[in-house]
Parts: sequence; structure tokens; C-alpha cells
Amino acid sequence: MLDDKTVDAYLARIGAERPERPDGKALAYLHERHVFSIPFENIDFAFGRPSLPIGLGEPALEKLIDRGRGGCCYELNGAFFTLLTSLGFDVEPMGARVLEDGVFGPLLGHLCLRVRTEDGEGPWLADVGYGHAFRSPLRLRAGGPQHDPQGTFELVEAPKGDLDLYRDGELQYRLEPRGRELEDFAPTMWWFRSADDSPFLARQVCSMPTPGGRVTLAGRTLTRTENGVRTKEELADDTAVRAAYRTWFGIELDALPDSKTDGED
Repeated sequence: MLDDKTVDAYLARIGAERPERPDGKALAYLHERHVFSIPFENIDFAFGRPSLPIGLGEPALEKLIDRGRGGCCYELNGAFFTLLTSLGFDVEPMGARVLEDGVFGPLLGHLCLRVRTEDGEGPWLADVGYGHAFRSPLRLRAGGPQHDPQGTFELVEAPKGDLDLYRDGELQYRLEPRGRELEDFAPTMWWFRSADDSPFLARQVCSMPTPGGRVTLAGRTLTRTENGVRTKEELADDTAVRAAYRTWFGIELDALPDSKTDGED
């Protein structure tokens, strides 16, 4: 549980007011404010420095709140778990396997949340830590499309009681709908930081939705989708990349993982 000062700082970071009660409307409001304010990014993984703090739950708050950074699913959804719990929501972490190039990633390779609200609506699937996720929580059940400004999502029954999440007809990840503890994800987070074949070490990615679409910076490629129109720009050098982080995501970096300088971020 977070103290009131930390809750207020977290809410200020996402530009949200403290909700009056932990109901479905409040969850949708907090979820949308979160994805619009804190980007998904894996920059610290790509630096390859084990001393960098990449934390589950409350340990991630210094990075997200005090340093104005984003994070991966473990940091973002782990932190959101602590905020929602502190505000009176009934929250459980859940694990998922992300589909990349037609192959599912590691077990517990993605952290998302099941949320139950005071008004009895839901349960809800909340996910503020996935690069192509939804703006508002989804009803955590199979059966029919759920429309969102970021696409049309659908949960479909999968083998062994799992649920597959589709976005605009494309499979995103396979969800294991059983409750977990945050600590369960620590080994996989370590794998993402350490394994030679970790996708987080292959390239740096930063992404967040905009009112009309999404903006993503992958390596030196800046992709913007606005009102259905998609544009790509190859940035010339490190200075242009750091300027893009500043302009689009509010992130200040002294150096990049592929820079020759090993400066602190």
C-alpha cells in the first residue's frame, strides 16, 4: 500500500484526480490517464547495465514519478497494481506470453492485471504496459469484439483455459487467467535483462497513444499514426533521437544504448 503522499504524486504524474470510489468508471479514467502519460519503453534494458533500477511494483515509482520516465510491462503494470490497490481496487497480477514473429515468448513474459471494482462490473483486464494495448480496460471474458480507440480487441478461449487477446484480428498475447504475485515475474524480468536472445536487448522501443493514434520510436525510426494516416521518419543521428524522446515522450537522455558514450540516462 502506498502512503497518501506517494499516491498524490503518482496521480499528479498521470494528470489524474483521486477518484471518489473504486468503481469501473474510475478504473477506466485512471487507465486512460496512465497510457496517455507514461510511455512503454525499454531503454534501460538496452543499456545493459545491471545496476540500473528496473523494479516490480513500488520500486519502479522513483523512475516513473521522480525521473519522469516510462518503463516495461513489469514496471508499468507493477506500479499501476500498487496505485489501484492503494485506492481500494481488488487487483491481481496475471501472466501472458506475447506473440512475436509467430512464436510465443517466455512464460510470464508479460504482466497484466485483473481488476474487480466496487460496483460489481467486470472483472476487467487492465494493461498500461503493452506497446499496442487498449486505451480503456477490457471486460475479462471471451465472447465478442470490444471496441477501443486503439483498435478492436477480442478475448478468445485458448487451450488449457487460457485466453488469446486479438487486436484488429491479429493475435497479441496468450493470457493465463490465474492470479499471480508480483515476485513471480522477477525471473523472467531478469531473463529480459540478461539473455543473449532477449528482444529487449536487440533494440530500444518507446511507444504511447495519442488522441488520434500512436507514436513509436524504435531505434532511429519514428512512426506516427494519426487519424489512420501512418508516417515513418528515419532520424539522422543521436541528437535527433534524443530530441524525439524529449518532444514526443517527455524523456531526457544524455546518451543512447548504441552511443559510444556510456553516460547515465
